[in-house]
Amino acid sequence: QLQLVESGGGLVQAGGSLRLFCAASGRTFSSRAMGWFRQAPGKEREFVAGINWSADATYYADSVKGRFAISRDNAKSTVYLQMNRLKPEDTADYYCAARPTGGVAILAKNYGYWGRGTQVTVSS
Repeated sequence: QLQLVESGGGLVQAGGSLRLFCAASGRTFSSRAMGWFRQAPGKEREFVAGINWSADATYYADSVKGRFAISRDNAKSTVYLQMNRLKPEDTADYYCAARPTGGVAILAKNYGYWGRGTQVTVSS
């Protein structure tokens, strides 16, 4: 069993930065790929960023490439999402997710564990 808890969301002006945290409990964190997804009101959940188990492969949605950075610390069972140059269209609930295996995936259906989300609001 794996539990994920996100934190770090909040209200920020356009152009600002936020760092999201996802703390995992469970012994299998280090062997799992991790992902960040987001869901804006009235829209479907979408992939934002993913990282493989060893942190030597990362993937990003085109909409965040060059602005967001995903990283992980297996010793702390934590995954991070650094978000820079935020835009109003980045406003959403952000969710952390864990895969059952070590390779990154971009489809939500390939992730078996989810956190409850943290809200990010970017004002213009």
